[in-house]
Amino acid sequence: MNVSTTTAGMRVHGEATDDQVMDSVADAVRDASKSAVKHAAAVKDAIADTGIIQSVSRMTYTSAYALSFGIVYAAVFATQWIPQDNPVTDGFSDGARAAVDALKDK
Repeated sequence: MNVSTTTAGMRVHGEATDDQVMDSVADAVRDASKSAVKHAAAVKDAIADTGIIQSVSRMTYTSAYALSFGIVYAAVFATQWIPQDNPVTDGFSDGARAAVDALKDK
């Protein structure tokens, strides 16, 4: 682009026209886009090759399993310590039956 300024600060266009400038900008954007796509594909391949996705997936599964096991085990353990035939166990039983019935109705 041949653009210069005069002492008065006004732009004087040389050989480059506005269309040429826009074409140059469009070419630069297109090249940057192609470069970004290639880089993204390379990063994706690098992550897949290292097994990061599989490790994160396995860690998520293990965490969910441990959490659910801990909650259910604690609930079962607590209900074993509560004496039978009292209002607390009757309330737990009725609440559990109502929850199962509500799920069946959906």
